[in-house]
Amino acid sequence: MELLWEIAGWAGAAAILSAYLAVSMGWMKAGKGFQVANLFGAVAFIINGTLHGAWPSVFTNVAWFLISAVALVRMRATDGPAAAPAEAPQVQYPGVPDTTGQMAVVEVLTGAIPVVAPRPTMAPAPVACSAPAMAEGQRLAV
Repeated sequence: MELLWEIAGWAGAAAILSAYLAVSMGWMKAGKGFQVANLFGAVAFIINGTLHGAWPSVFTNVAWFLISAVALVRMRATDGPAAAPAEAPQVQYPGVPDTTGQMAVVEVLTGAIPVVAPRPTMAPAPVACSAPAMAEGQRLAV
């Protein structure tokens, strides 16, 4: 049974050191994973320290456990149901032609698809044709 508690102590050390290394190197953020590793490591150290009579270590790890537990409770409280994001206001940029790619730039920079007022449609002017009229079936030589 004593071997089990020694293994628990070493596993706790590995958990705390791994989490600290990962956060310090930027491999992970100091979020839930970090706090869970600290919580597990503190419990393992508390058990191991109690069996060895290492009371300063036990005291330190009880505090370590409480800090991690409070941090996890606070993280859980702030993770409540996500509010629906408000729809971005429609932006109108008059005079910006939509064939130049500027709309894509505006969309990327503002995060919204700009709305440009449609131009009034005008009927095309009739085109005068000076080519002679041809009967059906005739072809124009090229």
